[in-house]
Amino acid sequence: MSHDGVGPRAVLRSVALLTAGVLAVPALTGCGSDDEAGKPLAVQDIAPAARAQVADGGTLYWAVDAVPDTLNTFQADADATTTRIAQAVLPSLYRLDDSGRPEINPDYLESAEVVETEPRQVVLYKLNQQAVWTDGRELGAADFAAQWRALSGKDSAYWTARNAGYDRIERIERGGSNLEVKVTFSRPYADWKSLFSPLYPKEVMGTPDSFNDGARSKLKVTAGPFTVQQVDRKKDEVTLVRSPRWWGEPAKLSKIVLRAVPRVERAGALAAGTVDVADIDAATARRVEIAGRPKGTGTPLQGAKAAEAPDTGALARYEVRKSLEPAYTQLALNGAGGPLADERVRRAVARALDRKELAEVVLKPLGLPAVPVGSHLALAGQAAYADNSGALGGEDTKEAQALLADAGWVRGGPLKDQTKKEKAAGAEGQSASPGSEQSAGEDDGTYIVGEEDGKAGEEPDGREPEKDPRSLAQDGKQHLQQGGGAQGAYAPKGTAAPGAAAGPLAKDGKPLTLRFVLPSGAGSDTLHQVADRISRMLQRVGIRTETTKVSDESYFKDHIANGEYDLALYSWPASAFPATDARPIYAKPVPAADGSLSVEQNYTRVGTDQVDQLFDQAIATLDEEEARDLVRKADSRIWAAAGSIPLYQRPQLTAVRKTLANAGSFGFETPVYEDMGFLKKAQKAAGPQRADKD
Repeated sequence: MSHDGVGPRAVLRSVALLTAGVLAVPALTGCGSDDEAGKPLAVQDIAPAARAQVADGGTLYWAVDAVPDTLNTFQADADATTTRIAQAVLPSLYRLDDSGRPEINPDYLESAEVVETEPRQVVLYKLNQQAVWTDGRELGAADFAAQWRALSGKDSAYWTARNAGYDRIERIERGGSNLEVKVTFSRPYADWKSLFSPLYPKEVMGTPDSFNDGARSKLKVTAGPFTVQQVDRKKDEVTLVRSPRWWGEPAKLSKIVLRAVPRVERAGALAAGTVDVADIDAATARRVEIAGRPKGTGTPLQGAKAAEAPDTGALARYEVRKSLEPAYTQLALNGAGGPLADERVRRAVARALDRKELAEVVLKPLGLPAVPVGSHLALAGQAAYADNSGALGGEDTKEAQALLADAGWVRGGPLKDQTKKEKAAGAEGQSASPGSEQSAGEDDGTYIVGEEDGKAGEEPDGREPEKDPRSLAQDGKQHLQQGGGAQGAYAPKGTAAPGAAAGPLAKDGKPLTLRFVLPSGAGSDTLHQVADRISRMLQRVGIRTETTKVSDESYFKDHIANGEYDLALYSWPASAFPATDARPIYAKPVPAADGSLSVEQNYTRVGTDQVDQLFDQAIATLDEEEARDLVRKADSRIWAAAGSIPLYQRPQLTAVRKTLANAGSFGFETPVYEDMGFLKKAQKAAGPQRADKD
């Protein structure tokens, strides 16, 4: 898992993400179309090659985060590798195209359409007549019905993680032939295309025992270009082999071995040649790119010696294929209590942020489009996408300060006597910087940004300094190059001295300090960079941040999910079906029977009745245009509530052996596993043609 941010949906979904992601939003005026969704900011980068150019046979070694605990994507402990395996070995009635929109998969479906709306919604599926399971049985209504019963939520013996959509089905029956499946819904369901992808055989879904345990480590019956040969937990590998019963274009590769390689070990695995494909971080990407340059060359920052690293020759066998991941990183604001329970304070935090600058911090060095995200519910190119950030407003220091004043937070307000530990923390915080490892109080990974140093970048009378605050980071880099030391540990040149009479923002005797919680593990450097910039932006409006770094294992479980934070960075994957998938993320928390607060997946604890109603309306209409408009309206209300602020689309960096075609950074598109393979010798010298990304 990437430690650019934690993806909370990992709790209930098979997709798990960590913060440091990036999201992108196109300038709507530049779309050249009436479609507000625009186009994706980056296309997939997979070195596409025609099947005739790809050799038959070979084994592909693919680095993954872990061998999955289950092969059943509908269980709570399913992960991204579970999903990858399912894509290669099981039917998906719909796939995502290059804009992240669902399209029929002709290998399994001839057609699917709503044939009745009154008195009930009825969908008729016509299956590909060649589609069969590996045991020779045709795909049919029995498989659909078994999956519906398992996921409907009516039988608690099935340990399911989700049942959205399946709980709206009334019955499933055979159509006019064995190749037709008729699904009748008890209530209208707009996202019906999300169902039965993947589709498991009735042998898996038919009984609670087979569902709960039978598909955890093996899938005896499959229906894809590959099948599962072995899950080897001792070797930390899953081996997929070409399926002899596949009716579509035959797989080029003989085997795909999914090999568990921790992120911190991937550079070494690439250098050793033990993997052919690996998602990597920016630092490893730089090493791979340097290795591919002519001997003795380097970059201005790294110098020629960087190109002479011991693993340079080995890494030269790979290239970095780049795109934007279908996921975005957000700043979450916990509205359950404390200062952020006040919507005015949340809005002030949002108005203090320069989201364009934050996107550039992550994406610009990678040569990827650095455009802030404009939607909580979709990414640029997807049908539901529109830039609704105007409902909250952009960066405006004066407006942020006015909101804080209106909420009762004023400079120089009287402070209550602090405890000894608080005084020590405050004293440390005056000299600590967001980028340092200095601790406030005890050595617990906590540091405070603000108070006296928080007024840096602001004149005593509240006016903005002549120097553009956005240039402060560059000044910090110059200090680093000239004097050494940790980046951000020096006050930028030209910083105005704090006014003697001014003090921290305070209310009811307490300073305005927000707890910023971050993961501390390897790979979280990008997150820390983003958090550092955010803290400095908040300083300019008088908000202090107390940053604590916690272990990766504890970050989401003990802090985000439990609400033990004020500010946090984590990522959400984009969905082609936001009315279904996003509703639990933004649903208004409600009291549970035991007196606790039921938040579903809404870890910011910010929600409104209006947002819930708009989601309910969107999911119940069969008019696609109306559903899209309702989702966009819901997004505007989510922006206005300021519980979370989308920042940027996550970068997707993949190191790939140069001779491997049709694999790499897939962007929105569902991978086509049967087309992956190694180029024939005649094509190796020239190398695969790259996609036109202009």
